[in-house]
Amino acid sequence: MLSLPPLALYIHVPWCVRKCPYCDFNSHTLTRALPEAAYIDALLADLDAELPDVQNRALTSIFIGGGTPSLISGEGYQRLLAGIGERMALAPDIEVTLEANPGTFERERFADFRRAGINRLSVGVQSFDNDALKRLGRIHDASEAVRAIATAREVGFDDINIDLMHGLPGQNMASALADIDQALALSPSHLSWYQLTLEPNTAFYSQPPTLPEEDVLADIQDAGQARLEAAGFQCYEISAWSRPGNEARHNLNYWRFGDYLGIGAGAHGKVSRPGAQGLDIERRWKTRQPDTYLARHHDPRGFLAGHRLLSRDERGLEFLMNALRLSDGVPSALWQQHTGLDETRLDAHTEAPIARELMFETRSRIQATPLGRLFLNDLLALCDDSVLARS
Repeated sequence: MLSLPPLALYIHVPWCVRKCPYCDFNSHTLTRALPEAAYIDALLADLDAELPDVQNRALTSIFIGGGTPSLISGEGYQRLLAGIGERMALAPDIEVTLEANPGTFERERFADFRRAGINRLSVGVQSFDNDALKRLGRIHDASEAVRAIATAREVGFDDINIDLMHGLPGQNMASALADIDQALALSPSHLSWYQLTLEPNTAFYSQPPTLPEEDVLADIQDAGQARLEAAGFQCYEISAWSRPGNEARHNLNYWRFGDYLGIGAGAHGKVSRPGAQGLDIERRWKTRQPDTYLARHHDPRGFLAGHRLLSRDERGLEFLMNALRLSDGVPSALWQQHTGLDETRLDAHTEAPIARELMFETRSRIQATPLGRLFLNDLLALCDDSVLARS
């Protein structure tokens, strides 16, 4: 009998108080009252349309991202999560994460989030330096960020991630390490620590700020890694650090090529199901514009903007693109379980990287070497080229 991968749910909330100049996510400045009730109705209808493909499969995690999901009230999330629970089985220890902005923080609102069933917060701090925050276009200052995290813990959140960027305009080694030290002083269970990149279709891309030189960026990376390791944090994924046992289960599901439904404006999903050749894997995405998404609620076309089945080569390469980000890689058994492909196909993808010592040669795990993780893009290009050469 075919074994399907774990199933998660991603929920997208597309509105922000203000669009940040570095952000390339599907986020839109809120220019009128938030249509909370209508959007939650649409999200549940969107989920209803997804259910036929995942009957009798329980959710292992829920992640509410954005945008700024903390703009929606605790009462709104109570109704949304109750509606999800009425439609799907939930794992007894389900992880439910909400992305939150310190600039939208109110004590009672966050207490309501906890009462609604949200048990993990991901707080978008980015920096504790007020000048850096201004340059990044953030609506909060350092004191608000500190207060938000402290208060979140007071109202019952034990599992808190802090989003922190480095390589910021005007940043040097001292200010980058000061950000890490302030984050560690707040005792988070998890840190997302990643370098600022200039993405297309952002204000920073069209008008690039002056960023630190490459040698400074490398020094910050090395010193920051040492500081985090000394504090007991493990780098389990390229930009994710946690205390032992506090890895983000939702994100681990992505890296292990698990399945996930995506509901909300611009949300993406991946669903596996039995097919003619053993396993079909489909990518699905929803209409992006919030007003269009809301209008689709009562439209016969529904919320789906597009979908496609992955080819055999796409399945293999996407699996490796995710799995090789993990420091420990993944058990080799997941290759066949989550792609439907046999070991011969795995060998075709990995022969060249193994020969160049970018991947370990082992039958038990699929794992990049330290050198491979340092040059991950080159490693993945070799995985792709290896298969193309045999086609």
